[in-house]
Amino acid sequence: MKIAIGADHAGYRLKADIIKLIESMGHQVEDFGCHCADSIDYPDYALPVCEKVAGGEADRGILICGTGIGMSIAANKFPGIRCALVHDLFSAKATREHNDSNVLAMGERVIGPGLAQEIVRVWLETEFSGNERHANRINKIKQIEDKYSLHP
Repeated sequence: MKIAIGADHAGYRLKADIIKLIESMGHQVEDFGCHCADSIDYPDYALPVCEKVAGGEADRGILICGTGIGMSIAANKFPGIRCALVHDLFSAKATREHNDSNVLAMGERVIGPGLAQEIVRVWLETEFSGNERHANRINKIKQIEDKYSLHP
């Protein structure tokens, strides 16, 4: 699997830990930064990750900021992105099984590296259930997205 990853200044340290985990699991990682504690704007790092996932050039994406909230809001503006803000294992599994999330957002200031790594492991290893009721709900989300999207 190819994973696109990005973080702002409040998430770049956790991103480094997550990249090591993803590579140890045998997946490819494309890192879109940032790489320092200098204050930057999280939408600038959500953009390339979501473009890669929405465009099919990455299978999934991971975004990290201080809380994960800003990244998840920015990510969910992209057509085709279903970003879930996750800080526990149950939600990591459920968002893949039920929502077929393709981008994961986390907050470095909210969780530690051990839990974050377990969340990523569960999220990457869990498949969408394919259940008709869940697929129907995702299709309804796509209909909303299509209706209100500015793309042609």
